[in-house]
Amino acid sequence: MDSTSLAAYLDRIGAERPARPTTDALRDLHLRHLRTVPFENLSLHLDEDIVLDEKALVAKVVEARRGGFCYELNGAFGALLRALGFEVSLLQARVYDDTGHPGIPYDHLALRVETVDGGPWLADVGFGVHSHYPLALDDRTDQPDPAGTFRLSDAPGGDLDVSRDGKPQYLLDLRPRALRDFTAGAWYHRTSPASHFTRSLVCSLLTEHGRVTLSGHTLKITVGDEHRTSEIASDADLLAAYRDHFGITLDRLPKEPEQHP
Repeated sequence: MDSTSLAAYLDRIGAERPARPTTDALRDLHLRHLRTVPFENLSLHLDEDIVLDEKALVAKVVEARRGGFCYELNGAFGALLRALGFEVSLLQARVYDDTGHPGIPYDHLALRVETVDGGPWLADVGFGVHSHYPLALDDRTDQPDPAGTFRLSDAPGGDLDVSRDGKPQYLLDLRPRALRDFTAGAWYHRTSPASHFTRSLVCSLLTEHGRVTLSGHTLKITVGDEHRTSEIASDADLLAAYRDHFGITLDRLPKEPEQHP
C-alpha cells in the first residue's frame, strides 16, 4: 500500500496515522473500522466478483466506499495494519452453526496482530456482531468487551474456541495462512445454496450507541437496549437507506435471495 492509499484508508475510517504500532493504536483502528465500514454481502446479490487480492480489497473499501464480508474486511484491514508497521498473520476459522457444529475449513478469516507493546491479539472486523476491540490471543480467562464477554479456550489439535457470552462463535486455527488459501471458502459462500450468505441479504454497521442493520427490506436500528424495526417498501427508499445509514451508493438494488428449503 503506497502512502496515498494509506492516507485515503485512514481518512475512510476517520483515523489519524499512529506514531507507532501500539496496542492503543490497534484498539482505536479496530473500533473505527467497525463504525465506518459495514459488514455486507451485497456483492453476492449484485453479481459482483469477490477478488481476494489486497489491492482490490482496499480499493473496494476505500475507493468504492463499500464494505464486505470476512475475507474482504479482514483482508483489507490486515493490509492497512501492515502498512502501519503491525505484524499481521491471516488465520482461518470454522464458524459454529446453530447446532454447535463447526462449518467448512476457511469458513472465516481473522487476524493475528502483534504490537510493539503487547500481543498477540485476535483482531476481527469481519464477523458482524463481534468484539469491539481486539482480544488477547494468549488469555484463557473471560475478556469483557462492550459487545459481551469473550473467552478463548484451548481446543484439540492446537486450535482455539472463540465464544461470546458462553456461546461458541468459531474454531480458530492458529497456523498462518495466505490470502489465496481462502479462495475456496469465498467461492463456497458466494455460490452454495447451503451458505448463509446466498440465502440472506444483509448490511450492518456498528454505531456509537448501538447498531443499524438492513436485511432485505427490513431496517433495524438498535440504541442501547431499545430496538426499532421498520419495513422499507419502495426501491427509491431502499437505495436511500443504503446511502444514508451505510454510506453505500448503489445504481441498482441487489437481487432478493432465493429461498431454499
